[in-house]
Amino acid sequence: MEPDMIDGVLVRLKETADPNRKQGMARYGIDTSKALGVSIPVLRKTAKDLLAGKPDRHALALALWDTEVHEARILASMVEDPCLADIAQAKAWAQEFNSWDLCDQCCMNLFRRMDGAWDMALMFSKQEPEFVKRAGFALMATLAVHARDASNEDFEQFFSAVMEGCADTRNYVKKAVNWALRQIGKRNAMLHARALEMAQHMLTLGETLPKGGPACRWIARDAIRELTDPAVVARLPAP
Repeated sequence: MEPDMIDGVLVRLKETADPNRKQGMARYGIDTSKALGVSIPVLRKTAKDLLAGKPDRHALALALWDTEVHEARILASMVEDPCLADIAQAKAWAQEFNSWDLCDQCCMNLFRRMDGAWDMALMFSKQEPEFVKRAGFALMATLAVHARDASNEDFEQFFSAVMEGCADTRNYVKKAVNWALRQIGKRNAMLHARALEMAQHMLTLGETLPKGGPACRWIARDAIRELTDPAVVARLPAP
């Protein structure tokens, strides 16, 4: 990838950056040490413009990632070719996640489209680093929304990982565990029943855990609150 092209992309990102947005990002818990303050819609427009030039998507993505600029890394997830990215690359990128938004954008833009996405979700969910582990559950949630043709059995395999992760007290992990449980439960009536059953089990488990109990109960109660909402129930498709 030509250095001039990457330099041009960075110039464009800096020109579209908003210092006030950067301050807002920090308030939402995003690491802004290498951020510029560029919105996601602007990044999507930038990605569209870049891809219109038919570049080597894989080389472009790797070069953008190597800049270490926060928005350039999100942009990398938008332009990468999921057919050329492999699990080794996904693992390497995940190890460098330093914010929940970078983690989630990589899951939504790239990881869910890759071969091995389902295996990656389980693999990441068992890792210790906070944002790598979050990626596992964020990927489960993302697949629940976007994998239209997936079977109930595809999602059943995630329930044990959700249960194992429910006692993690770290904020960005427990929120992702909750996200995964809620999204899987909104797929259809059968998975809805299984998710509610899982949440009830978490409530019981939470009463027995001295350290992870509060996280477990919070995940369960929030999931039950959403999954029993009449509007959510009314939108459930048949199994």
